[in-house]
Amino acid sequence: MSNCRCTNNFSCIGLAIAASVIVGIIAALLQITAVIAVTPAFLWVIFGIAVVALGLNYAVFANRENARQRPCFCRAVRFVLAGALGTVLTSVILLAIEFAATSIIGAIIVGLALFFFSLLITSIACAVKCLTGCDCEDDE
Repeated sequence: MSNCRCTNNFSCIGLAIAASVIVGIIAALLQITAVIAVTPAFLWVIFGIAVVALGLNYAVFANRENARQRPCFCRAVRFVLAGALGTVLTSVILLAIEFAATSIIGAIIVGLALFFFSLLITSIACAVKCLTGCDCEDDE
């Protein structure tokens, strides 16, 4: 019998947030020093991935039975939604407004865009990990 108290999901979400913050800070620093330049093609790609993730989030994760069986699943899905919506918002801002390569505000928004995008990807991994029961211990 499987005993899933989702004790490890907090660490998964915690690691997802920590990794996303690191990616966002590094991206902002690289953008402000003009080491990287985020192109509109990249912004369209992350925008598209986030929109598809919103649709798949509903299609795959909307099963209420999964949420009842694994309470940690709802926590992970919240972060998937936050990552997807944040990615859409920041990529639209960056596509609509042109910032100079060394603009502080532009670098902050680029950092936020990559923070939300990496949060989206890592929280999807946490949700899948919870759904598959990899956080559970076997009690026999």
